[in-house]
Amino acid sequence: GRLVSAVVDQVHCNQAVRANSQEKKMVLQIVESKEDFEKKLEEAGDKLVVVDFFATWCGPCKMVEPFLKQQSEILKDVVIFLKVDVDENEEITQEYEIACMPTFLFIKNKTKLDEISGANEESIKEMLDKHK
Repeated sequence: GRLVSAVVDQVHCNQAVRANSQEKKMVLQIVESKEDFEKKLEEAGDKLVVVDFFATWCGPCKMVEPFLKQQSEILKDVVIFLKVDVDENEEITQEYEIACMPTFLFIKNKTKLDEISGANEESIKEMLDKHK
């Protein structure tokens, strides 16, 4: 499992660097562990956090990726986008009772506000507008 995680991180870094070389912070942040997840929620303060529960083998997850990247660029000052690989982070996945991928959680001040299952860009956009 570790190798897959490293490869995913590598791909993400390269894409983020190419897309926005001035921006040091990666826009779609990969969650490494439960501790990392809690730290990122803590650091978010009162910003909206969108958590994308995905799997590397999930087709719809890959389809919605460009849309998420676009939204994370547009909203980078007001919304934090986190990606949780369900196979690498079973503890977080179970805690939030994630049953299908992708599932998006909308969290503010460490409190879950909303949840969407499926790669529905329109619904995701509505939630972003509603909660940001």
